[in-house]
Amino acid sequence: MNADQLAKPTIIAVVGASASGKTLFAQTIYDELLPELGEQGISIIKEDSYYRSQDDLPMEERIRTNYDHPNAFEHELLHQHLSDLTAGKAIECPTYCYKTHTRTAETVTINPTKIILIEGIMLLTNEQLRSSFDIKVYMDTPLDICLIRRIKRDTQERGRSIDSITNQYLETVRPMYYQFIEPAKAHADIVITRGGKNRMAIEVLKAKIRQLTYNNN
Repeated sequence: MNADQLAKPTIIAVVGASASGKTLFAQTIYDELLPELGEQGISIIKEDSYYRSQDDLPMEERIRTNYDHPNAFEHELLHQHLSDLTAGKAIECPTYCYKTHTRTAETVTINPTKIILIEGIMLLTNEQLRSSFDIKVYMDTPLDICLIRRIKRDTQERGRSIDSITNQYLETVRPMYYQFIEPAKAHADIVITRGGKNRMAIEVLKAKIRQLTYNNN
């Protein structure tokens, strides 16, 4: 192994409510830095990929699953994968289908990189995962804004009805936010307002990533 392979990666977690802008924020940073850092320099992982497989359950039960609870995620596998990447090993990341409410047969190979971005709703609720993160970012977006974005996203991209979206919001999304996500803000190193298009926040984190990358060379 060369020095680059031996260097411990920097893992940056971007956390917030569903439709808070965390995916846009993380993806924007990844897309803008990829041409500069290259595929060995930066990668991105979605916590949603680690929703538990529900192949053994009928569709009626899958629909009733509380996807806004930490137990909906296989955090043990995610932690193992982050440990593998830190050790210089490639991983096979699961893929999840929102329409069938379970994982697909395909996986995505993710190779070790100097910077690992990971985004999701429950990343800071797990102590093991928290200890893996070098920088923890929390997207502090008002819930009414999140709901509007969620309705647009889930009707257009996931084929859901407005009734199913609002029912889920009232039954699980909102109460789980106050029980798990909002309290986890206390663990964040950086709190970002104004959503995923906050250019100042994007540029500041990009500058930090550049500093970390080039200081390790």
